[in-house]
Amino acid sequence: MTATLLRAERARKVYGDKIAVNDVSITLTDGDTVGIVGESGSGKSTLGRMLLGLSRPSGGDVLYDERPLREVLAGRRSALQFRRDVQMIQQDTSASFDPCLTIRQSLRIPAQVLGGLDRARADECIEALAPEMGIAPELIDRMPTELSGGQRQRMAILRALVVRPRLVVCDEVISALDVSVQARILNLLKRYVRDHGMGLVFISHQLPATAFITDELLVMYHGDVVERGETDRLLTAPASDYARGLVEAYRNLAAP
Repeated sequence: MTATLLRAERARKVYGDKIAVNDVSITLTDGDTVGIVGESGSGKSTLGRMLLGLSRPSGGDVLYDERPLREVLAGRRSALQFRRDVQMIQQDTSASFDPCLTIRQSLRIPAQVLGGLDRARADECIEALAPEMGIAPELIDRMPTELSGGQRQRMAILRALVVRPRLVVCDEVISALDVSVQARILNLLKRYVRDHGMGLVFISHQLPATAFITDELLVMYHGDVVERGETDRLLTAPASDYARGLVEAYRNLAAP
């Protein structure tokens, strides 16, 4: 039986009088690929931040290896292990890389701090993983501003993967890229997940991309999960009105 890696139990997040996430439960085991979809303001990114320990629930709990995440993050050793196991890839790559460091220097930091590798082994890991992300070796030693948005996004994925995480949480990682670059990023990420058995939480307002890369979908609306299920089933026979509307829009876009 596959062990539970990360679990939210009726997680709730409130800002003032606004309920951003309302009693959402989700269980993630090794190798799960789950998409969280919904319009802006639906609570999907807030749920992702709670799963990452970047935002504490107002109610309910998030557990890592069946321990409350707040306790895990309070200890240095357990916090490092969590950050090694659960990585995040953000949308804004222009702000997530230090403009004063080369890409290689930025990639070394997690490899050394979280991965426990020395400088030489960190470089070996970076150079071994780069081809899997379609990254030309000479790009690694450039400054972030010398790269295109698509190239920086591949570097952001590589930075998350150098510590060999069990789960990666992607928050709108392709929304700022043009369609052809989106397709390349999705294919590279899907292939890596398949080949290495890594888990994935893919947060997006784009249903087609999310359906392509995940096996299970959660549909959020105004902080609630209004529907969840296997991706193929949900695309074929959505039960809720909101999910049905998303699927119909998806079908209209896909129609010739």
